[in-house]
Amino acid sequence: MTTDFDTAVAALRVPGMGTETIAPFLANLVDITRPRRVLEVGMGYTTPFLAAALDRTSRRVRQESVALAAKTRSYLSSETPLDDAWLRAEPPLAAPASYLEPYRPVFVAVDDGSIAESSARQVAQVLDDLGLTHQVTIVDAPLRACDAALPPDFEPIDLAWVDAWDCLYFLDHFLDRINPEGGVAVLHYLMTYPEGEAILRYLAGLQRSRPGELEILNLLEPHKLRQNSVTMIRRTSGRPPRYAGPGGRIRYDGDLIDDARTQAGQAHPTDKEQERTK
Repeated sequence: MTTDFDTAVAALRVPGMGTETIAPFLANLVDITRPRRVLEVGMGYTTPFLAAALDRTSRRVRQESVALAAKTRSYLSSETPLDDAWLRAEPPLAAPASYLEPYRPVFVAVDDGSIAESSARQVAQVLDDLGLTHQVTIVDAPLRACDAALPPDFEPIDLAWVDAWDCLYFLDHFLDRINPEGGVAVLHYLMTYPEGEAILRYLAGLQRSRPGELEILNLLEPHKLRQNSVTMIRRTSGRPPRYAGPGGRIRYDGDLIDDARTQAGQAHPTDKEQERTK
């Protein structure tokens, strides 16, 4: 991210909110997980980081899709079986199934602006200054009243960032909307105050009652007095990796070759799309 980005988002930084390191952390989560539906509850400093990461990832996915199809077609045209050399060629290690559908992420940010010290009301202007307005749908409502304003196809949610008091409501009403195939919810600052610790105990009970469905990790920023933790919840169905063989080897037949053929046949970008990837 450029200095211009840093300058623009500085207007949203509220020292007492404790998101200085969380914002780039969330951006990295986007880079890693490539979510298609992202929910933010509680706008502010983190919002443009998420939006910029989704915009950047969209461009990267388009570039990779074209390159993956090109390297696959060279194998298919010569009737050469896919192999480790194909796997390592640019884009290295790319899984064809991830590129079968266009990557057009939807990002919804929910906030009613009721917290006086929050920078939520300034977010729209910063997004406009950065050219990221198109990347975010802002819902001016509390979490408990946002359902009607969410896009009709906004499920399953692949990444949720919850920086609000309504964490318990989120767990009761949104946890089952998180993608069971690895969707992640990140909750802020539960570890170091009694109400937050009660929510963690509640979450631990959910995990025990739903064995194999929830992975939970708490990360503490020990140098801070408050606003100093994130709780990460990952939903999982426990299904094995699509192409994996024993010992970390890849099976170059079956689903992999079928998906590779399909992806290679689909990835014919228009001139406009090619221009956007540059």
